[in-house]
Parts: sequence; C-alpha cells; structure tokens
Amino acid sequence: MTHTAPSRGPLRGLRVVEIAALGSAPFAAMMLADAGAEVLRINRPGQNTKGAGILGRGRAGELSLDLKDLHGRDRALDAIEHADVLVEGFRPGVMERLGLGPDICLGRNPALIYARMTGWGQEGPLANTAGHDINYLALTGALRSITRQGEVPVPPLNLVGDYGGGGMLLVTGILAALYERVTSNVGQVVDAAMIDGTSLLMSGIWNRKSTGNWSSEPGTNSIDSGSHFYNVYRTADDAFMAVGSIEPQFYQRLLRGLGLADADLPAQQDRAQWPAMKDRFASIFRTKTREEWTVVFAELDACVSPVLTLDEAVTDPHMQSRSTLLREDRVEPAPAPRYSRTPGAANGGESKPAETLMTQWASATCATAATTRTGQH
Repeated sequence: MTHTAPSRGPLRGLRVVEIAALGSAPFAAMMLADAGAEVLRINRPGQNTKGAGILGRGRAGELSLDLKDLHGRDRALDAIEHADVLVEGFRPGVMERLGLGPDICLGRNPALIYARMTGWGQEGPLANTAGHDINYLALTGALRSITRQGEVPVPPLNLVGDYGGGGMLLVTGILAALYERVTSNVGQVVDAAMIDGTSLLMSGIWNRKSTGNWSSEPGTNSIDSGSHFYNVYRTADDAFMAVGSIEPQFYQRLLRGLGLADADLPAQQDRAQWPAMKDRFASIFRTKTREEWTVVFAELDACVSPVLTLDEAVTDPHMQSRSTLLREDRVEPAPAPRYSRTPGAANGGESKPAETLMTQWASATCATAATTRTGQH
C-alpha cells in the first residue's frame, strides 16, 4: 500500500462519476478511488475537491458545472455516458429535477450503476425530510441502545449512519451491482439509506433480542456497559482503560491482573452482582495510571487496552507498524482493506484535466464496443 504512488488497486480501470456532496457519498467515492477506480468529481461552481479534505483524496479529475444550467447538465451526461458508476447523495427527487435522474442516465448508458445515498431512503414518509446521522440513529433504536443506564444517549460521532451504515453500505451495493452486471450487461439503481444500513449494523443486537438475550433497558446488557467485564474504567491519571474480557479465559486473566481471586467473587454472569462488581473494578483501576495498567496487562492477553486520543493513536507502535495512519502533509487513514496482489493508494497519483479524462473514457467505451461487435460475428 502506498500514499501517493499510482494505485494498482483491484478497481483499476473502473470509471466513476461523483456528484459532489457531503459525508457519505464522498466517503464512498474515496473508498472506490483508494481501491484504484478513476473518479471524476463534478463540483458546483466555486467548489473544488481540496475543500473536501481527506474525503476528496485520490480523484482522477474534477469538473466544475452548474447542473441547473442546460450546458452543465449536458456536460455531466457526457461523462456519465462513459462511466461505470454514478455516485450521488442528494435528497430524493433532486437529480430528477436536474434532468439527471435514473431514467435519463440509464437511457443514455444502460450499463450504468446508479448509486444513490440518502438518510431516510428514496421512499417513505420521511424520505424528503432533512436529517443527520444522529436522527437516523434515533429512529432505528441504535442511539437509545448506546446509553449507560439512567443516562442520556451519547452520539457515537457520525460513524454509524454516515460512514458504517452509509458510505460503506453504498460501496457494498455498488460492488454487488457491478458483479451482477458481468452476466447481465445491464446496470441498475442502488438505493442505500442510512436507516437501512444502521439497522443492518444492529443485526447482532436484533439477534440477541430475538433469543431473549437482550434487555430493552439500556446499560444493563453484557456489551452496552451493563457488565463489569465489558466496560471503560478511569485510571489514576484521569485516563481510561477499555476492558473486553467476555470469554471465561480472558476474564480469569483480567482478575489476575487486578489482583483478585476468583474464589472470592460472584460468578461472572451473575447479573445481579454486575453493578457491585463495576464499582469494585472502578476502585481498583483508580489505583494505577493508564501506563501502569498497560504494562500489567501487556503479557496477560486479557482483552484490556489503553484508551488513546487521536494524537496518541498516531504514535502507537502497533498502528505505526501497520501504517494504519499515513503522515505527510496531514494525518489520514490508510486505504482499507489491504490486497496482497493489487494494493490501493490513498492519493493515486496526479489528477488529470477533466477533458483528458473524459476523452480517454470515451475512447475506452468505443474500444469495448468494437471488441464486443467483433466477438459477436
């Protein structure tokens, strides 16, 4: 994996048109670019890809168009005609009003994968309502589930809806549609909604609930801060340690690190004793600093880790050994996942003028069509 060298990623040769938006859609386009796709970003007048920061990295080219203008729309269609994928993140109906809806784009390019990213989905009572990550989590039950008992729900940044249940879900849909197109030679619309993706990410919790292993009272379950063996504890230096000692063997090692004898304690799964055990663990963790606890648990393999800040994550030995965070002009996450033969790149070489890129795409389309015609005779 490289930072600025041209990408040899598995999506090399894939042509993507991205209509500039916020959050999830550019994140999806970034992931495609990291994996080698040629992404042409269409910006609004006065906008540029640099303004998107890390989410705008790796674009092969950019074009500034007023899509409300007939000329701008036609130029966009010229690019879409030769693309494999279109990525857009507007509210339902916006692309249709611009004259760039699925019917028009697929009419121009029947093999196009038309990828749509919204919060509420293309249909439903809230489809045209404004919203952000926190709103989508609220409606799906996810936000209420991420709560300590008796406390106010804490927004998990915008990781769940925008990125995990949004952009990543969109990429999954795009790749699935591309795979299907191999046999059908026909494109389709991918409707990715953050409420759908967030609900999908909650599959494990829904499974626990369906089997009677999940309480509707937040903060009383084994992995939602209800238990003493899956929790976060404050240390003597006001830092934190993360404990995830779920399995019995890890729990025994946790007790050893804390200097506790199992024979003197209630059973690990005795829920009635969890509150008292959390208090006991909290008192013990306050006796040492985070660094001291890190040393204690370094050799125990008990699923206990120091809670790092973003700045500390940059210098963590394990993170550095894998180059998980890249450092040049800025700190940014490396492309993921990693490929053994076809590594991706965070910034896959210099971008090209949009006209050059579009000409190359058109030539490639013509060459493919000629090959197809030849193969049919």
